[in-house]
Amino acid sequence: MEQNQPLLIDFMLRHAWHRVSRMYNNTASTEGMTMSVGFILMIVEKSGTPSTQLGPKMGMEPTSLSRTLNNMETSGLIERKEFTGDKRKVNIFLTAKGVEKRKLVRNFLLEFNQKIASKFKEKDLKGFMNVMNAVDLAIEDVENTKNNEQ
Repeated sequence: MEQNQPLLIDFMLRHAWHRVSRMYNNTASTEGMTMSVGFILMIVEKSGTPSTQLGPKMGMEPTSLSRTLNNMETSGLIERKEFTGDKRKVNIFLTAKGVEKRKLVRNFLLEFNQKIASKFKEKDLKGFMNVMNAVDLAIEDVENTKNNEQ
């Protein structure tokens, strides 16, 4: 970045996330998956997860989530079970194949996070976490201001 240009924290976040996302997708593709599939495998609980909870956790639109879940079901990674007495509510469960793929995803994520952590001193990691918390608070401030104006 040139000396006279302002520090754009959001640009740096987006740039880093784009590279991480591309790496995740490239790695996932070697297993016939996508990053979204990997994250869904990580957040589905053993006792099942209501499909309505996945969208907000993933930050996905309902149509994209539905398409991803359909592909995961076709691939044998998940199964859907209706709640007793209410066909509108569906719980998502991992199949045995889904559990195996989840282990691969988990191991990859742990290894990658260890690689990142090994590049920093503990105080720098704490500083990074403080910065990310501040970014989160700034987003909340912007959203609250926007909501109050409406």
